[in-house]
Amino acid sequence: MNVLQTNEFSKAAKKLPKQQKADVDAAVNVIVADPSIGEMKVGDLAGVRVYKFKINRQEVLLAYEHHAEEITLYLLTLGSHENFYRDLKRAETPGSQGSSDKPKKKK
Repeated sequence: MNVLQTNEFSKAAKKLPKQQKADVDAAVNVIVADPSIGEMKVGDLAGVRVYKFKINRQEVLLAYEHHAEEITLYLLTLGSHENFYRDLKRAETPGSQGSSDKPKKKK
């Protein structure tokens, strides 16, 4: 399965300490193993799934899209609940600043 990430996800993950990056990698591996594990969103965020996990007893949300026909997982964004959905919706809206984020291959 190809795993691609947006610039927004890459920047958020880059800021994390080494141990927290390992926790994010573990969460991505869980999603790769079962892409339907995240909660499917509706409305403006239709097609986006959000997987919730803990880092240092704090809940973190990871938004992603899974395209079965392409066998691709797109990691959209990562963060705490505060303004998460507002920022995600802004990034998903055509014509917004975030829409220029092109997914790139995860290293």
